Amino acid sequence: MSKRIQIIVSDDEAERLRRCAERDGMTLSEWARRALEHAQKTQLGPTRERKLEVLEKALQCGHPNSPIDEMLSDIERGRDLR
Repeated sequence: MSKRIQIIVSDDEAERLRRCAERDGMTLSEWARRALEHAQKTQLGPTRERKLEVLEKALQCGHPNSPIDEMLSDIERGRDLR
């Protein structure tokens, strides 16, 4: 089942939105649905798949990956060299 939503915009805003939709070759309704969907996905943050993809990429960079206590100790020793 579909639901209709209504938003109030000024005449100028409505014209700007209509031109955006026209540039993308869509009706204003379709353009607005896609814009709302994009905003919703952005608010939800990255997907599980995207997080795993980024993690895999980071693991391939060769960054140090010692136990945290060892890394913190190394950092502190480095500060003592000054």
